[in-house]
Amino acid sequence: MSTTESSSNYQNLERMSVQELLHNINREDQSVPLTIARCIDRIEPLVNAIVSRMATGGRLFYIGAGTSGRLGIVDASEIPPTYGVPHGRVVGIMAGGDKAIRKAAEFAEDDEKQAWLDLQEYQINSNDVLIGIAASGRTPYVIGGVRTARVNGIATGCIVCNAGSALAREVEFPVEVVVGPEFVTGSTRMKAGTAQKLVLNMISTTVMIKLGHVVGNKMVDMQLTNYKLVERGVRMIVEETGIPTSTAEELLKQHGSVRKAIDAWKHAQH
Repeated sequence: MSTTESSSNYQNLERMSVQELLHNINREDQSVPLTIARCIDRIEPLVNAIVSRMATGGRLFYIGAGTSGRLGIVDASEIPPTYGVPHGRVVGIMAGGDKAIRKAAEFAEDDEKQAWLDLQEYQINSNDVLIGIAASGRTPYVIGGVRTARVNGIATGCIVCNAGSALAREVEFPVEVVVGPEFVTGSTRMKAGTAQKLVLNMISTTVMIKLGHVVGNKMVDMQLTNYKLVERGVRMIVEETGIPTSTAEELLKQHGSVRKAIDAWKHAQH
């Protein structure tokens, strides 16, 4: 039996108090980042492959089903506003299509051929990278997608939570984060989902930093889509330049991005 399907370390959950349930779930969750720490050597070559391809115009694709697919879509959707990257540079696709984000699509994950058809809509090619996300490591939709992608010369990786999975065997850069049995047996939206989310954060954030979208520790290319982010942008400019807030506000309004505002100020100093 796979680790993700093995029986919980806890019994008689329905007899626990609310406090016991919360403490026990939290106790299990604490093991996740420690498990990921042991996987960094496997994450690094995947990140390097993504950086090298995206630096020359390539894209990053995620495919998954259920929770795994939703996590890929969340990560992909957050990259444009956070780092000012155009939509379409990081793409999340899930079995059953966008309607499955909100409502589970029955048996969509069992179609081995559909992922490649979905990817072809984006004209995926050998300049791109594809990461398959599947807690079990045996989802047919994901396995079929990465297998066909690899045959077509596309770099492939995966994020799975079982050791020695069929998915890991199909890809060039496997990342296996074996977090152990779930608190509720088989509920991989819990520790496995948390592990996948943390690894996705690590991958996409590191890629964006290496592609130059962070200066110092600041998101200088973020999209200014609400007042909170405009205020954050003004603070970034003030911290970087030392100019008064009112001047920073004018610069940001004039140039439309933190990076351009700071560059304009620096240019004016010379």
